[in-house]
Amino acid sequence: MRAIWKGALTFGLVNVPVKVYSATEDHDVSLHQVHAADGGRIRYQRICEIDGEVVPYADIDKAYDDGERTVVLTSDDFAALPSERSREIEVVEFVPTEQIDLLTLDKAYYLEPDSSSPKAYVLLRRTLEQTDRTAIVRFALRQKTRLAALRVRGDVLVLQTLLWADEVREVSFPSLEETVRISSKELELSASLVDSFSSDFDPTEFTDEYQQELRTLIEAKLEKGDAFDTAETFGEKTDAAGGEVIDLMEALRASVEKSRAARSGKAAAGDDAKPAAKKKPAKKKAS
Repeated sequence: MRAIWKGALTFGLVNVPVKVYSATEDHDVSLHQVHAADGGRIRYQRICEIDGEVVPYADIDKAYDDGERTVVLTSDDFAALPSERSREIEVVEFVPTEQIDLLTLDKAYYLEPDSSSPKAYVLLRRTLEQTDRTAIVRFALRQKTRLAALRVRGDVLVLQTLLWADEVREVSFPSLEETVRISSKELELSASLVDSFSSDFDPTEFTDEYQQELRTLIEAKLEKGDAFDTAETFGEKTDAAGGEVIDLMEALRASVEKSRAARSGKAAAGDDAKPAAKKKPAKKKAS
């Protein structure tokens, strides 16, 4: 990994030099656009509307237009802003972890100690673990002031940017204002269904099926070209949305039974995979 930023975590008078790394990456297949008629690559060019010339990216600045006047902002202008010049990740408060709304979590970054001694880094990490608190921090990155949650993942401090309060939409659905009666039996069946699906979350057990299918599609088309057959590669198309509409109680009962059958099938398969236990040799009778 390559560090994208260097700075220092500060809380009170404690200063923790760190390097910042992107914690996530995109695994999607990279695609580009082509002309359907002849397969020619579609490319985009930055053209100045005054002289019609293609403009190199290095010669492009940003601007603000209020409708009457235009202000051009250069890279030097942005670099001159006090927040942009700062290399501090300032801890502004420590809050109970459960108060962080998952809806506000955004981009994640790993922090690595950037000093001869990681003592201050480890101290902050252990403090967060012991107090079960999340640090709310503020810093500037890539021409934006960011609010972020600082938490612990294993032995590493993780910085996860947060959406600002006005970036989260308020919602009100009229349909949810209606009075709905839920029977005790429906709640009981629903809880039973939840129990039948209950497990410890292991993200490695899940795969991106769409990307796998897309790679299969690409490989099949590379191998067979115009002779490619969708049904041969993926099987016949089925309509998952079809089927008979049944009432809620019946749907809950059927779902519980289906989930339990699937679980028992997996358990049986697991037992079959286990090697048979060796029988202990019988003890010889004393003569």
